[in-house]
Amino acid sequence: MEALPVMPSTVLHVAVLAFPFGSHAGPLLSLVRRIAAVAPNVTFFFFSTEKSNASIFSGMEKEDLGNIKPYNVYDGLSDNYVPSGHPLEPVNRFINATPGNYRVAMQKLVAENGKSFSCLITDALLWFGGEMAEEMNAKWVPLWTAGHHSLLVHVLTDVLRQKIGCNDVCEDQNIDFIPGLSAVKVADLPEGVVTGELDAPFSVMIHKMGLMLPRATAVAVNSFQGINPLIVDELKSRFQQLLNVGPFILTTQQPFLPDDHGCLEWLSKHRNASVAYISFGTVVTPPPQELTALADALEECEFPFLWSFRGNAEKLLPKGFLEKTRTKGKIVPWAPQLDILKHASVGVFVTHSGWNSILETIVGGVPMVCRPFFGDQNLNTRLIETVWEIGVGVDNGVFTKSAVLKALELTLSSEKGKLMRQKIAMFKESAMKAAKPNGNSQTNLKTLVELVTTENSTLSVWGRSLN
Repeated sequence: MEALPVMPSTVLHVAVLAFPFGSHAGPLLSLVRRIAAVAPNVTFFFFSTEKSNASIFSGMEKEDLGNIKPYNVYDGLSDNYVPSGHPLEPVNRFINATPGNYRVAMQKLVAENGKSFSCLITDALLWFGGEMAEEMNAKWVPLWTAGHHSLLVHVLTDVLRQKIGCNDVCEDQNIDFIPGLSAVKVADLPEGVVTGELDAPFSVMIHKMGLMLPRATAVAVNSFQGINPLIVDELKSRFQQLLNVGPFILTTQQPFLPDDHGCLEWLSKHRNASVAYISFGTVVTPPPQELTALADALEECEFPFLWSFRGNAEKLLPKGFLEKTRTKGKIVPWAPQLDILKHASVGVFVTHSGWNSILETIVGGVPMVCRPFFGDQNLNTRLIETVWEIGVGVDNGVFTKSAVLKALELTLSSEKGKLMRQKIAMFKESAMKAAKPNGNSQTNLKTLVELVTTENSTLSVWGRSLN
């Protein structure tokens, strides 16, 4: 990771607004830490919920934080809140509490310090950061933590709705009127774009985001130039500035992840490109019938496997599976994923197709078997299989025993699997090149630091209100 030049700067305050769900707040903090390390005269106030801050700042000492100060915002849940069990309920309640929860916390801080914010760095989902920045005469730098292709879909949501319609649509229709998306079908689009509950809180938030992003000072993306050239060019034509500053696993400091369960030692006992690594991230668990189908396929196939399994494996997997596969499989509650994907013995990654996992897979140079669940995962899978040709989706998008066996055979023991490995090696080379000194992502990081650490000359509305 290249050292950035330390920026000579006046004392500035920068507000960082995180979206406290899924894998959003962590990457934003990684980027801010990268900038803060070379901007000692800038204080970064990191606003998120108490639960999210407790998680992402866990284990950090005061000296690790440096000039980053976490602040809690209201999560939208009342003191007597009783969870209904619906996974989106806390998300919706939080969205309904915005932007007021951030505004209250930020105005309190401005009143205490007598100094307004010169820049807002936000998760791109928090579209209202643009309006706040305009009120303050501050810069707005939203971070998009997923891929260029999903970002373009959200920016062009109104175009898609006009051309395709809403809900009563032909799911097999190709999106051939948008550059770089000709292989994408309507069925691949995230719910809330042209299908599903278009007026749901999350759908409304991400639609507003797409409309607001062209007003941003610069849009930062956790990706690299070479992965989506046509789409990158299209986004550049619509934004004031597009800054590819990823993959973060190469361009920002990553925490040390211990291998407490001996995964790497176990992998070293297997031949090159022979092991199937399985993980579905920190949010998703496949439904019971699919877990059974996946387990049955792993038991029958010839390939060794390493499975990072969330939950009680003995209870959730078929009876006798752990004992029957003891000699060829290893199941752990957590694994150092990037180190595993870089290991020579790993031949395929069975994944939910989340963007962070895709970037780690590219850096590891390992083909994918994809079982998408929600959000941008169907869209990611389409590009992985059809456009980039670095993996395969399971038949009909669900795990069956036959679908898993077919996908494992294809990726681990066929000529097509070898071609996938060659193609993903090219993406890996492109990512590594972007992250090198004078690479595109490193150059963009320098531009981002300059944007964040210089001040607008005009007083902000918030600043004047204190005089």
